[in-house]
Amino acid sequence: MVKKASSKPAGPGRSSSGPRHGRRARRSAETRERLFRAALDLFAIKGFTETTVEDITEAADVGKGTFFNYFPSKDHILLAFGEMQLAKLESAVLEARAGHEPLPQFLGSLGVRMTQEPMRNPGMVRTLLQAYLSTTAVREAMVDLQKRVHALHTEIILLGQERGEIRKDLPAAEMAHVFRQTIFGTLLFWSLHGDASLHARMESAFNVLWSGLAPRNVDVSVSPAASAGVPPFTCGD
Repeated sequence: MVKKASSKPAGPGRSSSGPRHGRRARRSAETRERLFRAALDLFAIKGFTETTVEDITEAADVGKGTFFNYFPSKDHILLAFGEMQLAKLESAVLEARAGHEPLPQFLGSLGVRMTQEPMRNPGMVRTLLQAYLSTTAVREAMVDLQKRVHALHTEIILLGQERGEIRKDLPAAEMAHVFRQTIFGTLLFWSLHGDASLHARMESAFNVLWSGLAPRNVDVSVSPAASAGVPPFTCGD
């Protein structure tokens, strides 16, 4: 005779795949995060090329083979970081659409927002720039990621044009391209110094950029950031 399966819920001492699966998933996510953060710290200190997988696993206190359970290669850490930055930008775009903050102020603060830790570390910025110049597969993936970034920046510019806050006589995609170049160029020059001037540089760069983005029927001699008392950055490079 076949015994009827018990319908009693799992109690103490009984197996329950649900909670076990949840714990495994949490442990897996925690291990991946440790590897990810350890790698970023090492990239910023030692550089991408000089950091080995063994360095990363030692810093994360896991076995060397564990790394490849989460990342196919060291390059994929940079791709994961790029995706994290992209998620921040996607969130910012949603806020811009749902909120009432004027687009000039929003754009002026976006560069600062996107350069919070770990992007505020000059070593990390140099590592990312090296990745864009590399000959590995990560370069193609980074280029594809930047296309998605450009699309989001274009969406923001289009929103500003719809609201009459950004000039309409130039293509949104072209202005988004210049905006992105401004952020990257500012990051590049700042990374050579690595001092506390990043946010001031970002604000100063946007003050200049705004003279080209503002609607043609308004006074652009003073940008929104400058009128709020943001001093120009004058440390010349």
